[in-house]
Amino acid sequence: MKAVILCGGRGTRLREETEFKPKPLVEIGGKPMLWHIMKIYSQYGIKDFILCLGYKGDMIKDYFLNYETRSHDFNINLRSGELNVLNNSMEDWNITCVDTGLNAETGARIKKIEKYIDDDEFFLTYGDGVADINIDELYKFHKSHGKIGTVTAVRPLSRFGLLSISGENLITDFSKKSLVHDGWIDGGFFVFNKKIFDYLEDDNSCILEGAPLKNLSKDNQFMSFKHTGFWQCMDTSKHVNLLNALWSSENAKWRMWNDVEK
Repeated sequence: MKAVILCGGRGTRLREETEFKPKPLVEIGGKPMLWHIMKIYSQYGIKDFILCLGYKGDMIKDYFLNYETRSHDFNINLRSGELNVLNNSMEDWNITCVDTGLNAETGARIKKIEKYIDDDEFFLTYGDGVADINIDELYKFHKSHGKIGTVTAVRPLSRFGLLSISGENLITDFSKKSLVHDGWIDGGFFVFNKKIFDYLEDDNSCILEGAPLKNLSKDNQFMSFKHTGFWQCMDTSKHVNLLNALWSSENAKWRMWNDVEK
């Protein structure tokens, strides 16, 4: 199975970073967010990736074209051009980079990679979120219900103070830190049957989270996989700082791989 990753958005809420690079290349612990997402999948044996590129997509292409020398020490003879990579431990990833357009919305980007999906099902996620999700359990759940789509539902930490109010409008408790939001939201980490392409249009205005998923729901073909563990998106500089702090303190719960690369 393939994992499709949406990498084409402009990331305007993170403009201090995305003015110079695409959002998936914003670094956490010295590695692009995109690398972290791919590591999550690859530890479960998913090593075939399709990247839906758009804004500054050439930088993502260049990152992987030069991945070997970016990731390892090397020796080069400038006269002969002979290159020797030292302590080489390359990722066993097969990566298809697809230019899905500068201004395409999420649904349109997915529709444009339809020809590269040769299995009945595929994974899909956004290029800006990590989780300690068990991909095997996600897929097992998807297979169990037999519907077209599954989305991972998460309950993120609240950004606001929680008030406990009595009948007389008296505040009886106030909590600010580490609150889990009561509602469930779209956390990415989808699984789709190829029939999802029937709900998408090759039109730049097609938004996955709009009519396609609404219609999928109306047809009773959309299920949620509830994930109660760690999940964090990277929408703002505060999120970047949080993720970097977790990584540097060795408390990055999404880091479930055991190789030497940290």
